[in-house]
Amino acid sequence: MTLRLYDTATRSEREFSPVEPGKASLYLCGATVQAPPHIGHIRSGVSFDILVRWLKASGYQTTVCRNVTDIDDKILQVAASEGSQWWAVAQRNERAFSRAYDTLGCLPPDVEPRATGHIPEMITLMRRLLASGHAYASGGDVYFDVASWPAYGALSGQRLEHMRPAEDTDTAEAKRDPRDFALWKGAKPGEPAWETPWGAGRPGWHLECSAMSTKYLGSTFDIHGGGLDLVFPHHENELAQSRSVGDGFAQYWVHNGLVGLAGEKMSKSLGNSLLVDAVVTEVRPVELRYYLVQAQIRSPIEYSPAALDEAVASYRRIEGFVTRATELLGDTEDPPTDRDAMPPAFAAALDNNLAVPQALAVVHETIRDGNNALASGDTAALGTALTQVRAMLGLLGLDPLSEKWRAASADDDLLGVVRALVTVALDQRQAARDRKDYDAADSIRDRLYAAGVLIEDTPDGPRWTIKR
Repeated sequence: MTLRLYDTATRSEREFSPVEPGKASLYLCGATVQAPPHIGHIRSGVSFDILVRWLKASGYQTTVCRNVTDIDDKILQVAASEGSQWWAVAQRNERAFSRAYDTLGCLPPDVEPRATGHIPEMITLMRRLLASGHAYASGGDVYFDVASWPAYGALSGQRLEHMRPAEDTDTAEAKRDPRDFALWKGAKPGEPAWETPWGAGRPGWHLECSAMSTKYLGSTFDIHGGGLDLVFPHHENELAQSRSVGDGFAQYWVHNGLVGLAGEKMSKSLGNSLLVDAVVTEVRPVELRYYLVQAQIRSPIEYSPAALDEAVASYRRIEGFVTRATELLGDTEDPPTDRDAMPPAFAAALDNNLAVPQALAVVHETIRDGNNALASGDTAALGTALTQVRAMLGLLGLDPLSEKWRAASADDDLLGVVRALVTVALDQRQAARDRKDYDAADSIRDRLYAAGVLIEDTPDGPRWTIKR
């Protein structure tokens, strides 16, 4: 069976046929680094990590490019509110994203370019757009003329006459059409700026991805990935500005579902984000990864503590089998990583648009067979089941005996001790508050802070994180 992916552009599942046989190129929209990542942000990372692992297991030589948007209106707003430099905000949060990807076991991309490092490529693309009549300079800005590209709206399934204004600048009067989007924003006092033939300024959000993806993957590449919330306007605009100058650009558009909370998309503006750094003080990183990958890639995830607890319990059952089987059989070699070493039903599930729920069903079925072998003393059958289970878990980035999670186990044990001690301290703090001894409560908070533990009081009770 051949890998089939749901392509947003055609609204259908298509057989994966790469531009260059035996190779697979993937561009993933990464972080806009105005804040540290919540679990909604990081779902994209773990979802596409599964795709990359499966492409590798299927014999493809992969090239993965994941960008960092390190200049943006939101970054400037955060810097202004903090009284910080914009680059300091960007660097701090870029490090937080890198830490989160690594904490959850995501393979690093082959290249992770920053927007600010690719201004020359953006200037070149704007020259091409202006020369072809698809862009125009106005008032220090440069805009894409959406009416010049008849296919505009095809990716998201919208008609131009029904679209709202772009609302991406506060200089809309400079636009020919309010739906035109900014490629380049003219310089403003106090903001960072780079020189171009059309004046100093900074890039628009959409321009950077077209410039960076084609620099590293070529004018035509295989897969463009990102969250469903990026289909419009971000990916629609990328597609228009790249195709209008003759680039083949992405051949498949693959989007992951979002993580919601109480029926709403998780976002900083809603104040309902669950930061990765905080969640991994409550559950182990591998358990959070299991929670985020267990759904089909396009399906939404509705977060609740109960759902997370259920995922933790499910992973621990898997881990328990691996532990018991290994104790009986002794240390075993690491399992093979190619698809042929995995049960056909598992491979078929992943070939079917990364149907991870069905793939996990095969894992659990194999574990049942292994438990039966364990009960009957059939060590040969147990060894086969253990090898298959570990191979499947390795593909999903969940093998508890992998180097990644073995190394983390000692840290997990230490974190468990820290968690218990912090819980005791928080109970004592709450008792002090209940008896209105606020000096004692504040003293406990301050001592925890001095020890490196940050306390945030929320409507659902205190939340703690470790200072980074």
